[in-house]
Amino acid sequence: MPKLIGVKKIDIAVLISGNGTNLKNLINHSFKKNSKFKINLIISNKSKAKGLNYAKKFKIHKKIIDYLSAKNAEKDILSELKRKQIYFICLAGFMKILSSNFIKKFKGKIINIHPSLLPKYKGLNTHQRAISNNEKYSGCTVHYVSSKLDSGKIILQKKVRIFKNDTSEKLAKKVLKQEHILYPKALEKVLSSL
Repeated sequence: MPKLIGVKKIDIAVLISGNGTNLKNLINHSFKKNSKFKINLIISNKSKAKGLNYAKKFKIHKKIIDYLSAKNAEKDILSELKRKQIYFICLAGFMKILSSNFIKKFKGKIINIHPSLLPKYKGLNTHQRAISNNEKYSGCTVHYVSSKLDSGKIILQKKVRIFKNDTSEKLAKKVLKQEHILYPKALEKVLSSL
C-alpha cells in the first residue's frame, strides 16, 4: 500500500453496482479546493451500472470486475488498486460482500454508506422494514467495513423523519438526499485522521 508523505490529495477508489449517485456526489466534492481526496479509480461488478457513465464524463479510470468467482474477482480488484496506487476505498452501493481477507489488506481504509440508522436494519430492504416497524426515524450511516455485514465502527449518521404517508420509495429519496451530504463529510473526517 502506498505511503502518505507530503501528499496533497489522497487517491481513492469507489466501488459501485448501480446508479452511482453517491459516486457522482463524491466526484463533485473531490474537485473542491480543500477536499482531501481524488478519485482515481471506479470499479463495478456490473458492466451496465449507470454509475460507470461518470467515469467517462470525468475521465476517471474504470474497471469492470467479473464476479463469477469471488476469489478471482477480489484478486483482480487488489491488483487494480495496487496498479493505481489506491490508498482508500469507498463502497457506494456495491452489492458484493468483501471477504475478511480482502478487508484485512485495507484495514481501517474501507468505508461504506448504508441506508438505515445502524445497528438497526442491516442488509437489504431497509426502508420498508423501518416503515413496517412503525419507526419514527430512519436515516443513513457511514461506517468502517468489517468482516461482519454492516457492523463496522460508525463514523457519522443522519436521521430522517418518517411520516405516516411515507412509502419506501419516498423514504428512499429522502434518505438518499442525506447520504449525499453525509458521505463526503464522513470521508473528509476519516482522511483528516490518517
